[in-house]
Amino acid sequence: MNSGWTGPAVPVSRRYAVPGQQALYLELMPGERLQLRSEDGEQCCELIPFDAQARDTLVPLLGEMTTAVAARAQLAGAGHSARALGEQLERWQLRDEQLDQAWHLVPSQLPLTLALPPKASSVRVLVLAPGVDMPVDGQIPATGLQLEVTGATAAALPPPLATPLRELRVPHSSARAYEVKAGEWIQVIDVAGKQCSDFVAFDRAALEAGEELMLDGTATRTLAGTALPQPGLFSRFCDQRLRPMLEVVQDTVGRHDSFLLACSPKYYEDSGYFGHSSCTDNFNRALAPFGIGPRFGWPAINFFFNTRVEPCGAIGVDEPWSQPGDYVLMRAQRDLICASSACPDDIDPANGWCPSDIHVRIYGAEHRFPRAIAHRIRPEEPALMTRQTAFHDPVTALTRQLVEYKGYWLASAFDGWGARAEYLACRERVAVMDLSPLRKFEVLGPDAEALLDLALTRNVRRVAVGEVVYSALCQATGGMIDDGTLFRMGQQAFRWICGDPYSGTWLRELAVREGMRVSVRESTDQLHNLAVQGPESRRLLESLIWNAEAQPSVTQLRWFHFMIGRLGGPEGIPLMISRTGYTGELGFEVWCHPDHGAQLWDSIWQAGQPLGIAPLGLEALDMLRVEAGLIFAGHEFCPETSPFEAGIGFTVALKTKETDFVGRAALVAQAPASRKRLVGLRLYSDEPVAHGDQVYSGRFPVGVVTSAVPSPLLGYQIALCRLAPEHAEAGTELEVGQLDGLRKRLKAVVAPLPFHDPQRLRVRS
Repeated sequence: MNSGWTGPAVPVSRRYAVPGQQALYLELMPGERLQLRSEDGEQCCELIPFDAQARDTLVPLLGEMTTAVAARAQLAGAGHSARALGEQLERWQLRDEQLDQAWHLVPSQLPLTLALPPKASSVRVLVLAPGVDMPVDGQIPATGLQLEVTGATAAALPPPLATPLRELRVPHSSARAYEVKAGEWIQVIDVAGKQCSDFVAFDRAALEAGEELMLDGTATRTLAGTALPQPGLFSRFCDQRLRPMLEVVQDTVGRHDSFLLACSPKYYEDSGYFGHSSCTDNFNRALAPFGIGPRFGWPAINFFFNTRVEPCGAIGVDEPWSQPGDYVLMRAQRDLICASSACPDDIDPANGWCPSDIHVRIYGAEHRFPRAIAHRIRPEEPALMTRQTAFHDPVTALTRQLVEYKGYWLASAFDGWGARAEYLACRERVAVMDLSPLRKFEVLGPDAEALLDLALTRNVRRVAVGEVVYSALCQATGGMIDDGTLFRMGQQAFRWICGDPYSGTWLRELAVREGMRVSVRESTDQLHNLAVQGPESRRLLESLIWNAEAQPSVTQLRWFHFMIGRLGGPEGIPLMISRTGYTGELGFEVWCHPDHGAQLWDSIWQAGQPLGIAPLGLEALDMLRVEAGLIFAGHEFCPETSPFEAGIGFTVALKTKETDFVGRAALVAQAPASRKRLVGLRLYSDEPVAHGDQVYSGRFPVGVVTSAVPSPLLGYQIALCRLAPEHAEAGTELEVGQLDGLRKRLKAVVAPLPFHDPQRLRVRS
């Protein structure tokens, strides 16, 4: 039996995101309420009913129909977005004439709440966030829509990833066993949210031979080098023979435990709940028909189980992060017998105090699903899955060493080169790197300058058209939200390029609070970019970039300025080129529409061959930027770090900026002499030093390492370090503490920044 308490009724809701230029199929049930909003308040929405029943139900709620003008404009284009939308409409068997029976909702009509009467029929509708492609010198991108459906009596499942071979429901407090073939896909879905699902698997061939060969936690954790395997090259779940059985391919939660025991009768008995249902007993019953013997506890993959490990090693548990429809997708590496549970635990937060169902879908081996994990700007928002940049195909032709970076796959290093060779190519010749995950925001309107002057620490009024300026974005405490570069495209037209997607949300909220007339729209999906860095970068681009007479040439382009040009000649693809970078070398960034990504990469790669070009990955970039004394979010700064403490006090115009900006009062109130300082650190050991290691003077810590790399240029290990001002002078001898900080010390000395090119002559050359 269970504890007897089923918990309060939990309102069921499901959330969806419709990225710009894409569409979503949605089915609404009687009595459900749809809330639809534009992410930035600037995106139109088009609704297309699938049939006469949907049309008749929605006309009284939405009024007369019109033509899907924005969708037709997008479909008339020649790029990928037009083809992709056309393929979506074809997959849903939507006829062309149905585009003339739609609702076109302008931004002022959003947010919209649509409530279906309780006695209405179900409604099938297509929701579109349409828009034409944005050129590199344009600033009107198509952006996303967000939907929330509430009032359902039961949570709806997410749309299938493809046509399933079979599906099975695991009712709460039970378990089900099932067979999968090699190459087939297993999607484990949390139906209502906050519900854990234990998972076990056995090798079918071994079972037939009389051996219970199953997933092994120790083997998996050891081979993966991590407690939580995630999509990518290190996502395998292995057996006792150290061979992979399953691969994690997609994960919309990112918070699980791997191989704690599934809940057992002993757990409930020790808690005073005798006879309580358990996953162990449920697995024993589900697996018995396959000849698998019972156990007192099952080592399992604990999907959606939100555990934490304290510094002392103790394990704690809290409510899962999973929302309705969240899932994990795996691929079987061989024929398997699997079992999934819907955990019955209702005596602690493990299932949000209210156990619910799990759903499993099996897809055929012929399908191909991209590797992806989810990220959310805000916890309550729909999950956004990892995407590929415009340069993914040429990059993956050179390497399989990929990592997830801010919602995209980027190369960490390249096969046949490696971090050191890539680093040397950038220092000595030229290198090219995909930096498309940088977030881009178009800031337009009569109050655009005023908004950015209020939000940024720089004096925006002094930035000329065609100029780029590096700045910090702070909260009221003076702590940094982000750093980035601001491009002035026109008198009241700017492009803010940064690392954190939340920057756009912050700017919009600030504009609303101040009553400013300004538009802040994200254009990341419309602008992908390559960094071309190194002493030969100018020579390479001179041979490729054509410019109109009104624009400076690559040769004339000054440091922290940009130009608009074309690739190869006046009829080539349009580009934006900025003389900026993150390496401390002479360098440029080249920006294009994603449709032109492969062509741009190929042109740069071919033109760079005589110059010894190499690709550049994140590992080599880390060496370059630490040598150059350049900061990185989550390492040198966070919302509790001021620009002065992050080493970029030069971006704070306290004396020359006439207007107020967010965080100014807090920064003025700080006593400059007491601020911690970002300095360099030379290590006298090759033993790796890592972010977070404490720095000591004698017995007590006086600072912390923020980043550390081996420097091929200098021949020793270097670090960036935030120190108490009393110990921050160059030449001060300190120690980096490891283990408990006392039992192991590595000698170090404070060094001035930057380590490389102290006068920054190379980057200015």
